[in-house]
Amino acid sequence: MKENYHKKMLEILEKITKQENIPSLLLHTCCAPCSTTVITRLSNFFHITVFYYNPNIEPLEEYLKRKKEQIRFLKEYKSKYPISFLDCDWENEDFVKMSKGYEKEPEGGIRCHKCYYLRLEKTAKMALEHHFDYFTTSLTISPYKNSQILNQIGAELERKYGIFYLFSDFKKENGYLESIQNSKQYHLYRQDYCGCHYSNKQETY
Repeated sequence: MKENYHKKMLEILEKITKQENIPSLLLHTCCAPCSTTVITRLSNFFHITVFYYNPNIEPLEEYLKRKKEQIRFLKEYKSKYPISFLDCDWENEDFVKMSKGYEKEPEGGIRCHKCYYLRLEKTAKMALEHHFDYFTTSLTISPYKNSQILNQIGAELERKYGIFYLFSDFKKENGYLESIQNSKQYHLYRQDYCGCHYSNKQETY
C-alpha cells in the first residue's frame, strides 16, 4: 500500500504553525521550474535555503544554464522570508562513478534511484553540517520521479544523520501543472530531459 506523503507533509506543516520559531529548511532543487511550486508552498513555513546539487546534469553547459535560471528565479520571487542559495561544485565524476554497471537500466529504474540517493544524501550531510532543522527535495513534483522511493530514501537519511526530513509529494493538488504555469509567468527555461545523458535519449519533459 502506498504511503500518502502529501498528507504527511501537511501534518508536519500544521505542527510548525503552532511553533514560536520558524524552522530552517535545506531544499534540494533540481531546476528552477520544479522549484517554483515547492517554494511557493513552503516559503510561509520555513527559512529556506536552496541547495543546487545536481552532478547528474550533463553537459556542464546545461548544468550551468539551469543553475543560472534557479538563481534568477530566487531573485525575482517575493517571499515572506528571505530565501538563500547554497551552491556547490558540479561533481559529475560522482554521478559517473555511481552509474557504473547501470548504464543499460531503463529510465526510472535502479540507476535513477541511486541518483536520488546520491543527491539526497549530500543534502542531508549539508543540512547536518550547517545546522538546518529540516531537509527535503523538489524531485517529488515530477511525474517522472518515484515519490515513494524518494520519501523512503529521505526517511532512511533522517535516521542516519538525525536531521528531520520533510516528506512530500509536490505533484499532488496539481503541483506539476502549477510549475508549468509558474514557468510561463517567470519566463523560465524548461529543459526537455531530466539531466543525465541517459535521460536525454529516453525522456521528453
